[in-house]
Amino acid sequence: MDVIVLIAGPTASGKSAVALELANEFGGTIINADAMQVYRDLRIITARPTVEEESRLPHRLYGHVDAAVNYSVGHYVRDVEAALAQVRQSQRIPIFVGGTGLYFKALTRGLAAVPPIPAEIRRAVREKLAACGPEALHDELRRYDPDAAARLNPRDRARTSRALEVIEATGRPLAQWHTDGMRPLLAGVRLERVFLAPARAALYVRIDARFDRMLADRALDEARALAARGLDPLLPAMKAHGVPWLVRHLRGEITLTEAADKARQDTRHYAKRQFTWFRHQLADWPQAAPEQALDMLLGALRAHLAQASASFR
Repeated sequence: MDVIVLIAGPTASGKSAVALELANEFGGTIINADAMQVYRDLRIITARPTVEEESRLPHRLYGHVDAAVNYSVGHYVRDVEAALAQVRQSQRIPIFVGGTGLYFKALTRGLAAVPPIPAEIRRAVREKLAACGPEALHDELRRYDPDAAARLNPRDRARTSRALEVIEATGRPLAQWHTDGMRPLLAGVRLERVFLAPARAALYVRIDARFDRMLADRALDEARALAARGLDPLLPAMKAHGVPWLVRHLRGEITLTEAADKARQDTRHYAKRQFTWFRHQLADWPQAAPEQALDMLLGALRAHLAQASASFR
């Protein structure tokens, strides 16, 4: 296992199709790098690989986490370490595919060593959030960590809560923890990387059409089953694109048409943010249209395998 493939890109850009093609030709194992596709409750809404695709080629870290778990990037890196050990034993090529930039950044550049947050502190912060709202938490954060507060939107519930939890649990601002961290898991290995960058207009059409297919494929039933569990709405799984709007529809607050329109809109906005994040955070990654990316990776892997074969002669 002297080469690893990393395929990133915005949602609905065709990443999975590229990964499947590569895995089929070169004997690869596909490893998830999408923060929502880890949840077993959300196969349809997160567009996880189908049962047929998972049975045809090895897949790892898909649907292995319960929706009640607040799964972190630290959890992910530890799970990847175990998955890579399995792939190494099978002598297959690891092919990472997903749209969560922070996962790719952690794998290739390391991870801040923030310790686990005690459950009682997390619970207390969430109770404050529910009782007082995000702006009140932001005001409190400003007193203890003004730098973090200045970077965050006062209505950013998740990030404000996280920053406040860290400083209450450790006495140190989150930024200070970022100066120390875990080593990059993929250091010292040849990486073939690409960020899929389809034309925006075509991507948005794909996003809208895919959500329509999800609704036809019982996405509403999936949201209903998740809502029935009564989980904390701040959990990542409860904020997956489409879930909050479908849950509101199931409660009778909005029509299904309104829920679908809002879900499509949220997903398009998310795709735009993914482009921006990668452009600023992982600017050295090559970008290509999906069909060009496939040809580029096929050529790179063929050349690499030919070179490796020649070195054994």
